[in-house]
Amino acid sequence: MTEPNSAATDADLAAARHLFAQECSFVRGVARLPDLPEPSLPEIAFAGRSNVGKSSLLNALTNRKTLARTSNTPGRTRELNFFDLAGRLMLVDLPGYGYARAPKTEIARWNTTLRDYLRGRPNLQRLCLLVDSRRGIKEGDLEMMAMLDASAVVYRVVLTKADKPKSAELTRLIEAVATEMKKHPAALPEPIVTSSRKGIGIDALQADLATLANAG
Repeated sequence: MTEPNSAATDADLAAARHLFAQECSFVRGVARLPDLPEPSLPEIAFAGRSNVGKSSLLNALTNRKTLARTSNTPGRTRELNFFDLAGRLMLVDLPGYGYARAPKTEIARWNTTLRDYLRGRPNLQRLCLLVDSRRGIKEGDLEMMAMLDASAVVYRVVLTKADKPKSAELTRLIEAVATEMKKHPAALPEPIVTSSRKGIGIDALQADLATLANAG
Protein backbone atom coordinates (compact mmCIF):
# COMPACT_ATOMS: atom_id res chain seq x y z
CA MET A 1 0.00 0.00 0.00
CA THR A 2 2.85 2.40 0.67
CA GLU A 3 4.12 2.12 -2.91
CA PRO A 4 1.12 2.60 -5.23
CA ASN A 5 3.40 2.81 -8.27
CA SER A 6 5.13 -0.47 -7.49
CA ALA A 7 4.75 -1.43 -11.17
CA ALA A 8 7.50 1.07 -11.99
CA THR A 9 10.60 -0.72 -13.24
CA ASP A 10 14.16 0.02 -12.21
CA ALA A 11 14.52 1.83 -15.54
CA ASP A 12 11.47 3.97 -14.76
CA LEU A 13 12.88 4.88 -11.35
CA ALA A 14 16.26 5.73 -12.84
CA ALA A 15 14.72 7.89 -15.56
CA ALA A 16 12.58 9.72 -13.01
CA ARG A 17 15.56 10.25 -10.72
CA HIS A 18 17.51 11.69 -13.66
CA LEU A 19 14.66 14.03 -14.61
CA PHE A 20 14.30 15.45 -11.11
CA ALA A 21 18.07 15.93 -10.87
CA GLN A 22 17.99 18.34 -13.82
CA GLU A 23 17.96 22.12 -13.52
CA CYS A 24 14.85 23.42 -11.80
CA SER A 25 14.50 27.17 -11.94
CA PHE A 26 12.06 29.62 -10.40
CA VAL A 27 9.85 31.20 -13.07
CA ARG A 28 7.60 33.57 -11.16
CA GLY A 29 5.25 34.04 -8.24
CA VAL A 30 1.68 34.79 -9.21
CA ALA A 31 -0.98 36.47 -7.10
CA ARG A 32 -3.37 37.21 -9.99
CA LEU A 33 -4.48 34.90 -12.80
CA PRO A 34 -3.55 37.37 -15.58
CA ASP A 35 0.07 36.94 -14.48
CA LEU A 36 0.16 33.18 -15.02
CA PRO A 37 2.96 31.93 -17.30
CA GLU A 38 2.02 30.57 -20.70
CA PRO A 39 0.58 27.04 -20.40
CA SER A 40 3.39 25.49 -22.42
CA LEU A 41 4.41 22.65 -20.07
CA PRO A 42 2.48 19.99 -18.17
CA GLU A 43 1.88 21.34 -14.67
CA ILE A 44 1.92 19.48 -11.36
CA ALA A 45 0.63 21.47 -8.40
CA PHE A 46 1.34 20.85 -4.72
CA ALA A 47 -1.21 21.80 -2.08
CA GLY A 48 -1.72 21.16 1.60
CA ARG A 49 -2.27 22.66 5.00
CA SER A 50 0.27 25.15 6.23
CA ASN A 51 3.24 23.43 7.87
CA VAL A 52 2.45 20.10 6.18
CA GLY A 53 6.00 19.93 4.81
CA LYS A 54 5.27 21.09 1.26
CA SER A 55 8.46 23.10 0.79
CA SER A 56 10.57 20.29 2.25
CA LEU A 57 8.96 17.79 -0.14
CA LEU A 58 9.61 20.00 -3.17
CA ASN A 59 13.22 20.39 -2.11
CA ALA A 60 13.57 16.62 -1.63
CA LEU A 61 11.98 15.84 -5.00
CA THR A 62 14.38 18.14 -6.84
CA ASN A 63 17.45 17.23 -4.76
CA ARG A 64 17.83 20.80 -3.53
CA LYS A 65 17.87 22.52 -0.19
CA THR A 66 16.49 25.93 -1.09
CA LEU A 67 14.28 25.54 -4.18
CA ALA A 68 11.22 26.17 -2.04
CA ARG A 69 11.75 28.06 1.19
CA THR A 70 10.81 26.33 4.40
CA SER A 71 9.48 28.16 7.41
CA ASN A 72 8.06 27.49 10.83
CA THR A 73 5.59 30.30 10.18
CA PRO A 74 2.35 28.91 8.66
CA GLY A 75 1.16 30.57 5.46
CA ARG A 76 4.51 31.79 4.23
CA THR A 77 3.72 30.84 0.63
CA ARG A 78 1.21 33.50 -0.45
CA GLU A 79 1.46 33.16 -4.21
CA LEU A 80 1.34 30.42 -6.81
CA ASN A 81 5.07 29.81 -7.30
CA PHE A 82 6.12 28.25 -10.61
CA PHE A 83 9.30 26.21 -11.14
CA ASP A 84 10.47 24.95 -14.55
CA LEU A 85 11.97 21.45 -14.33
CA ALA A 86 14.30 20.90 -17.29
CA GLY A 87 11.78 22.38 -19.72
CA ARG A 88 9.66 19.26 -19.25
CA LEU A 89 7.47 19.92 -16.22
CA MET A 90 6.20 22.96 -14.37
CA LEU A 91 5.98 22.46 -10.62
CA VAL A 92 3.52 24.78 -8.88
CA ASP A 93 3.77 25.49 -5.16
CA LEU A 94 0.29 26.59 -4.04
CA PRO A 95 -0.47 28.69 -0.95
CA GLY A 96 -0.94 26.64 2.19
CA TYR A 97 -4.39 26.56 3.72
CA GLY A 98 -5.52 26.34 7.32
CA TYR A 99 -3.45 29.28 8.53
CA ALA A 100 -5.14 31.41 11.18
CA ARG A 101 -3.11 34.61 11.17
CA ALA A 102 -3.82 35.85 7.65
CA PRO A 103 -6.62 38.42 7.29
CA LYS A 104 -9.93 36.92 6.18
CA THR A 105 -10.02 39.16 3.12
CA GLU A 106 -6.62 37.87 2.04
CA ILE A 107 -7.64 34.25 2.61
CA ALA A 108 -10.75 34.83 0.52
CA ARG A 109 -8.68 36.35 -2.27
CA TRP A 110 -6.25 33.41 -2.24
CA ASN A 111 -9.12 30.94 -2.29
CA THR A 112 -10.74 32.67 -5.27
CA THR A 113 -7.48 32.74 -7.20
CA LEU A 114 -6.83 29.09 -6.39
CA ARG A 115 -10.33 28.00 -7.40
CA ASP A 116 -10.09 29.87 -10.70
CA TYR A 117 -6.65 28.40 -11.36
CA LEU A 118 -7.87 24.85 -10.76
CA ARG A 119 -10.92 25.29 -12.97
CA GLY A 120 -9.26 27.11 -15.82
CA ARG A 121 -5.71 25.80 -16.27
CA PRO A 122 -5.79 23.48 -19.30
CA ASN A 123 -2.30 22.03 -18.80
CA LEU A 124 -2.71 21.16 -15.10
CA GLN A 125 -2.15 17.40 -15.19
CA ARG A 126 -2.02 16.49 -11.52
CA LEU A 127 -2.30 17.89 -8.03
CA CYS A 128 -0.45 16.37 -5.11
CA LEU A 129 -2.52 16.88 -1.98
CA LEU A 130 -0.19 16.69 0.99
CA VAL A 131 -1.51 15.31 4.28
CA ASP A 132 0.51 15.15 7.49
CA SER A 133 0.92 11.51 8.56
CA ARG A 134 0.64 12.55 12.20
CA ARG A 135 -2.73 14.25 11.77
CA GLY A 136 -4.57 12.56 8.91
CA ILE A 137 -7.23 14.15 6.74
CA LYS A 138 -8.72 17.30 8.26
CA GLU A 139 -11.66 19.52 7.34
CA GLY A 140 -9.52 21.79 5.17
CA ASP A 141 -8.28 18.77 3.22
CA LEU A 142 -11.84 17.63 2.61
CA GLU A 143 -12.74 21.10 1.37
CA MET A 144 -9.81 20.98 -1.04
CA MET A 145 -10.88 17.53 -2.24
CA ALA A 146 -14.37 18.82 -2.92
CA MET A 147 -12.90 21.71 -4.92
CA LEU A 148 -10.72 19.32 -6.92
CA ASP A 149 -13.62 16.93 -7.57
CA ALA A 150 -15.75 19.84 -8.79
CA SER A 151 -12.90 21.09 -11.00
CA ALA A 152 -12.17 17.58 -12.35
CA VAL A 153 -8.49 17.92 -11.43
CA VAL A 154 -6.85 14.53 -10.95
CA TYR A 155 -5.09 14.37 -7.60
CA ARG A 156 -3.19 11.99 -5.38
CA VAL A 157 -2.81 12.19 -1.63
CA VAL A 158 0.83 12.31 -0.56
CA LEU A 159 1.37 11.53 3.10
CA THR A 160 4.25 13.56 4.54
CA LYS A 161 6.42 13.13 7.65
CA ALA A 162 5.89 9.37 7.57
CA ASP A 163 8.89 8.87 9.86
CA LYS A 164 6.98 10.47 12.74
CA PRO A 165 4.06 8.13 13.60
CA LYS A 166 4.47 4.56 14.79
CA SER A 167 4.21 1.82 12.16
CA ALA A 168 0.77 0.63 13.27
CA GLU A 169 -0.59 4.17 13.30
CA LEU A 170 0.78 4.80 9.81
CA THR A 171 -0.75 1.58 8.49
CA ARG A 172 -4.17 2.56 9.86
CA LEU A 173 -3.86 6.00 8.31
CA ILE A 174 -2.93 4.62 4.89
CA GLU A 175 -5.98 2.35 4.99
CA ALA A 176 -8.23 5.22 6.11
CA VAL A 177 -6.96 7.49 3.34
CA ALA A 178 -7.42 4.79 0.70
CA THR A 179 -11.00 4.29 1.91
CA GLU A 180 -11.68 8.03 1.78
CA MET A 181 -10.28 8.29 -1.76
CA LYS A 182 -12.95 5.89 -3.01
CA LYS A 183 -15.52 8.61 -2.26
CA HIS A 184 -13.85 11.17 -4.55
CA PRO A 185 -14.19 10.87 -8.34
CA ALA A 186 -11.05 12.90 -9.16
CA ALA A 187 -8.79 11.12 -6.65
CA LEU A 188 -6.28 8.43 -7.53
CA PRO A 189 -6.95 5.40 -5.35
CA GLU A 190 -3.86 5.02 -3.16
CA PRO A 191 -1.64 7.47 -1.29
CA ILE A 192 2.10 7.74 -1.67
CA VAL A 193 3.87 7.74 1.67
CA THR A 194 6.88 10.03 2.06
CA SER A 195 9.35 11.49 4.49
CA SER A 196 11.51 14.31 3.19
CA ARG A 197 13.85 13.97 6.15
CA LYS A 198 14.42 10.23 5.68
CA GLY A 199 14.00 10.10 1.91
CA ILE A 200 11.10 7.66 2.20
CA GLY A 201 8.91 7.44 -0.90
CA ILE A 202 10.68 10.21 -2.81
CA ASP A 203 11.70 7.89 -5.66
CA ALA A 204 8.15 6.50 -5.84
CA LEU A 205 6.69 9.99 -6.12
CA GLN A 206 9.29 11.02 -8.70
CA ALA A 207 8.41 7.99 -10.83
CA ASP A 208 4.70 8.68 -10.51
CA LEU A 209 5.08 12.29 -11.62
CA ALA A 210 7.67 11.67 -14.33
CA THR A 211 5.03 9.88 -16.39
CA LEU A 212 3.40 13.29 -16.93
CA ALA A 213 6.50 15.03 -18.31
CA ASN A 214 6.99 16.17 -21.87
CA ALA A 215 9.24 13.77 -23.77
CA GLY A 216 12.76 15.14 -23.74
